[in-house]
Amino acid sequence: MQFSIHSEPHLSGRNNWLRASVLGANDGLISTSSILAGIAATNSDIQTLLLTGVAALVAGALSMAAGEYISVSSQADTERADLALEKKELTEHPNCELEELTNIYLYRGLDHDLAHKVAVALTEHNAIEAHARDEIGLTETMQPKPLQAAVSSAIAFSLGAMLPILGIVLAPAQLIIPALVIVTLFGLVILGVSAAKLGGAPVLPATLRVVIWGSLAMLATSLIGKLFGVSI
Repeated sequence: MQFSIHSEPHLSGRNNWLRASVLGANDGLISTSSILAGIAATNSDIQTLLLTGVAALVAGALSMAAGEYISVSSQADTERADLALEKKELTEHPNCELEELTNIYLYRGLDHDLAHKVAVALTEHNAIEAHARDEIGLTETMQPKPLQAAVSSAIAFSLGAMLPILGIVLAPAQLIIPALVIVTLFGLVILGVSAAKLGGAPVLPATLRVVIWGSLAMLATSLIGKLFGVSI
């Protein structure tokens, strides 16, 4: 008898770093271009603009990395606390936990006898894994990875921030602000398409979402700049 093992890749395993990367690149692109546009409106020289852009890149990348690491670490701490509580309940109230697992499978459509058999089998195989997955909703694929999220976010922020910096370097002095707008919109399109491809999502809605919200964020920053006498 021949056995066929069918293995299909799932894209949800990318969520941990993909979310951090998209957020980081979007933030790096919009925040840096908005800062540079505001500084450029004051007729600052190219050296000042470059210094501002590099400072924004470094500070932003470190801030994003620290924020992601702290945020995802907090999530991991919460999940570890949930698992510790579940282990305690399994030790002190195994019958109640078995009944709880049975009820979960009943709710999912199994009859009582089959639900009980499945609960018993999974409990004997690995009780904490069964409860983590089916009661709490924790899986190895979705396990928080703070360092991965931090590194992904920092790299993505840096890549996003480099686009507007390159824009001011390559553009003529009198066209720096229009170049920043064009480069930012181009970067948002690339970001939206890339995120959709990596996440297996429809390209057009994902791209429009990134471009529209990114443009609104840049517009809001520009309007705030106008209130202080600096506009693009």
